[in-house]
Amino acid sequence: MSQAKAVETEAQEVLYEVADHVATITLNAPERMNTISGPMLNQLTKCLQQADADPEVRCVILTGAGRAFCAGLDLRAQTQGAGLSIGSSGGVTSTSLDLKNTPPTVLQEMETPVICAVNGGAAGYGMDTALGCDIRIMGKSAKLAAAFCKRGLVPESGGTWYLPRLIGWSRAAELIFTGRTLNAEESVAWGLASEVVADEELMPRARAVAAEIAGNAPLAVRAAKRMMRMGLNEPFPEHVHHVYLQLLPLMRTEDVKEGMMAFMEKRQPNFKGK
Repeated sequence: MSQAKAVETEAQEVLYEVADHVATITLNAPERMNTISGPMLNQLTKCLQQADADPEVRCVILTGAGRAFCAGLDLRAQTQGAGLSIGSSGGVTSTSLDLKNTPPTVLQEMETPVICAVNGGAAGYGMDTALGCDIRIMGKSAKLAAAFCKRGLVPESGGTWYLPRLIGWSRAAELIFTGRTLNAEESVAWGLASEVVADEELMPRARAVAAEIAGNAPLAVRAAKRMMRMGLNEPFPEHVHHVYLQLLPLMRTEDVKEGMMAFMEKRQPNFKGK
């Protein structure tokens, strides 16, 4: 078993820990229900990038401290002039986004699988962030709140892209236009989460799924995620061709040999990511 290591971040608005090939990233402002501030966005971006660049990390769990995953933007900071523009661009109003350094685009580009352990309310930006993860596991008290239009906004961090692809146009339109809140069971029924577990079982379950992923060949897992992402936007014949081109280098890896030998010898494989 590998030793856990923690990486401290300024003001501790995001916590980062790695153990047993799994990075756990925790939004850490429970006193304000993990609402998003500029510093939190910057720290979250850095933690996601660090995890994706670390060959020892084979899966990421994203969760929140306290009773909420993320209740959206920190509206008090926004109204006081200390919100996202201050934290993310030094107070300078910009007409474009640096897509390399915003959590929604960083999440979308990550090749490491990301599990969102939704431990409470995920509203607005928090809901979009959860949707940007590959797998969502929800505690029984968790909720997804698409309250954008009720605040005079649109899903600004990926929801208008994710929702039609995840649940189809009609249900996505219903959810966004009404600003409805879905409880955990409804989220699973709508296809927005994989499963619901008791609140106290959320992190153990997320870690169990992460361990199962981390036990597989990491190069193959990352390649599979890459192919899934490409497949969203390309015709089937082109996609099959790209999968074949991805398969060729994988067939030359040590992990393929180990996987085949482990199967023949009826034992668990020991993948090295090589």
